[in-house]
Amino acid sequence: MTNEQFKRLKEIIKSFKKWKLFKIIFLLISIIIGVSTLFYTIPSESVGVVMRFGEYSSTTDPGLHLKVPFFIDQVEKVPVRRQLKQEFGFGTAGATNYYQYSRNPNTQEAEKSMVTGDSNVALVEWVVQYKVKDPKDYLFQVRRPDDTLRDASESIMREVVGDRTVDEVITFGRQEIEIEAKTKLQSLIDKYEMGIAIDLIQLKSVNAPREVQASFNEVESAKQELEQSKNKATGQKLSALKEAQGKADKLILEAEGYASQRINEAEGDVARFNALLEEYIKAPEVTKQRIYLETMAETIPKLGRKIILDDEAQQLLPFLQIDPSINSLKPKPIRRTN
Repeated sequence: MTNEQFKRLKEIIKSFKKWKLFKIIFLLISIIIGVSTLFYTIPSESVGVVMRFGEYSSTTDPGLHLKVPFFIDQVEKVPVRRQLKQEFGFGTAGATNYYQYSRNPNTQEAEKSMVTGDSNVALVEWVVQYKVKDPKDYLFQVRRPDDTLRDASESIMREVVGDRTVDEVITFGRQEIEIEAKTKLQSLIDKYEMGIAIDLIQLKSVNAPREVQASFNEVESAKQELEQSKNKATGQKLSALKEAQGKADKLILEAEGYASQRINEAEGDVARFNALLEEYIKAPEVTKQRIYLETMAETIPKLGRKIILDDEAQQLLPFLQIDPSINSLKPKPIRRTN
């Protein structure tokens, strides 16, 4: 074997070793990638949507699972058991959901500026709380569902606010706005088949524009004072009515008691008269004499000082002083002088 042939053989061996090393490295990398893409874990508050070559394949529950490696199967984790929310017109710092609020202050200002039905402007800040009820529809029916939900929420809120006056929006109509907006938003996203369930729409802050805020506060303060005066007058009216009703009830009870007393007295008098009548029928003269004596016994003491004369006496005029207050005096005979 010549030197040239030996050198050539040596070069072939070297190139073969390099190729073998390359194959080993490629095999190791393939194994690492295959193993790393073979397993996946779904947290307890989520489900996994498995996509094979980008098409929906299955939905897996929380836990450790296997999938086809080498990125043939891809898994999207969807938090179906967690309460999600979106904020409009403001933002809570530290939010983990990227779509929870708009990062641009100008966008937040534009979100909360709304025109009411009476052509006034109101600054409305609100929150939409929702859950993902169907992860398949959430991922495949609408492109960028979170952005779509924000757009739909803002559209519905502007529609509901535009149907009311500024007084309704800022003061007494807030609960109706929340209920109507929730109903309309749920109907809209069901029409889009977004796989989302709206749990709550809550108005956080509703105010007049800053330029007229002071005047609006004065108007609201006057309305509150008027309402307080009405409530105070109503309370005084009810108190007076209760007092008058109490007096009326007292008078009625006294009248009823007096009537019962008079009736009882009359019935007693009738009973006594009937008993006396029975005695009179049995012995008229005796009863008449007894009645006369009882009557005189009741009447004479009420006459005061009394002198009784005997008209048949001729020379001696006897008189009898009958006065209960004079116990020491006794009747004495008096001679009549001619």
